Amino acid sequence: MGMSDRLVEELLGAAHALADAAREETLAYFRRPDLSAENKHASSFDPVTLADRASEARMRAILADLRPEDAILGEEFDAKPGTSGLTWVLDPIDGTRAFLSGAPTWGVLIAVDSGNGPILGIIDQPHIGERFVGGLGRADLTGPRGMSALKTREYRPLGEAILFSTFPEVGSDIERAAFHRVAGQVRLTRYGTDCYAYGLIAAGQIDLVVEAGLQAYDIQAPIAVIEAAGGIVTDWQGRPAHHGGRVLAAANHAIHAEALAILRQAPEG
Repeated sequence: MGMSDRLVEELLGAAHALADAAREETLAYFRRPDLSAENKHASSFDPVTLADRASEARMRAILADLRPEDAILGEEFDAKPGTSGLTWVLDPIDGTRAFLSGAPTWGVLIAVDSGNGPILGIIDQPHIGERFVGGLGRADLTGPRGMSALKTREYRPLGEAILFSTFPEVGSDIERAAFHRVAGQVRLTRYGTDCYAYGLIAAGQIDLVVEAGLQAYDIQAPIAVIEAAGGIVTDWQGRPAHHGGRVLAAANHAIHAEALAILRQAPEG
């Protein structure tokens, strides 16, 4: 969609305002000894904390003020319709298990979807103070070491690659088997870093992330950040991944093609 300079600045300003507010809300709870969680699903451990709800509620309140005509899709509350054609896609804490454990690999995910996928994304890690921004002409990381451009790494063969994932915790037996076929060919596999792994692709540190069972709010911000940095994100058939499901994120098209050739053999369903 065509977009004026003024709208670009408004969207960037609103996104940073959301990220700033979510930092404040989440850090008020992080590493507190009395932090508790309830289980969303009886059949699996899917915790939600007061921090999730406080973070999303604060972001929604800011959008009601700054962008009332936009729609909102978030993890913790019902979807809000809009009239502008833009949807804010929010995950107030991606990586709640890490949050509960005190590990600084969780993050706040903020994206703007134009109807055909994300045009802007932020991956924010409040405790470390790192913010990955991609889209609308931006591809940068701001953190304790200042600001730097985001750029994915150049191609190297699958056998030299670094792969990140939250497997084996997520996914079906078929999906886990497909993931392990990729993991069996790379140089190094690391587990459980949630959205931070996508930031590492954008920053040129790793090559691949393979996931399954994702929701739109899990992946839209990472898509925008990685694509702005020069990478590619699709599902396991090479199709758009902004609705979630099975996801392959890669630093470049060449290594994406190598991993995709393995993953696309997994039966769909």
